[in-house]
Amino acid sequence: MASRSADSRTGNGSPPAVDAVSLAIIEQLQEDGRRPYAAIGKAVGLSEAAVRQRVQKLLDQGVMQIVAVTDPLTVGFRRQAMVGINVEGDLDPVAEALSAMAECEYVVMTAGSFDLMVEIVCEDDDHLLEMINKRIRTLPGVRSTESFVYLKLKKQTYMWGTR
Repeated sequence: MASRSADSRTGNGSPPAVDAVSLAIIEQLQEDGRRPYAAIGKAVGLSEAAVRQRVQKLLDQGVMQIVAVTDPLTVGFRRQAMVGINVEGDLDPVAEALSAMAECEYVVMTAGSFDLMVEIVCEDDDHLLEMINKRIRTLPGVRSTESFVYLKLKKQTYMWGTR
């Protein structure tokens, strides 16, 4: 499972600037992550080499990543859930521990009813129970959890930021 870290920022703490051409490149890759750089260049008005350089810069800055996205159900993961977590004390150690768990797809610090929200993908209900009861709830600082089990996924898209 690939991870995207919020630490992918410029040295001054702000997100890297992304111009219109880079957004157009990202849009091309969102439509087809295997699209050749020459085809992208033709669509956005750059040479193949210029596209290659821009894509590498976007990857290096953490603006985007190119990964194979699977449907968890088709690869043996029958249970997904969002888990809201309340923490006593510093959130960072708990968030880091959760981020290290392969089953945790997203780890987000939040404002509101929960301190952290974590999306987990499990093989089955037994695996989900083991994750929540033995691995998440036993982390130092975890005060409580609330689980939201997915019954049916209606929409999942990765097209943010360009349309």
